Amino acid sequence: MPDAPDPDPRPVPPERPAPDECCQSGCDPCVFDLYEDALDRYEAALKAWEDRRAKR
Repeated sequence: MPDAPDPDPRPVPPERPAPDECCQSGCDPCVFDLYEDALDRYEAALKAWEDRRAKR
């Protein structure tokens, strides 16, 4: 019987944009700004997940 899916899976990091995904025209926000925001959210989610795991 297959294992049940983890009800609290580890967060997945955001995918870094390729260098050619930036148009170099000073967009606000740039794809790299959006990536940095997503990375910040991921790091916070990962810390919270690790804290929950430590309490088990």
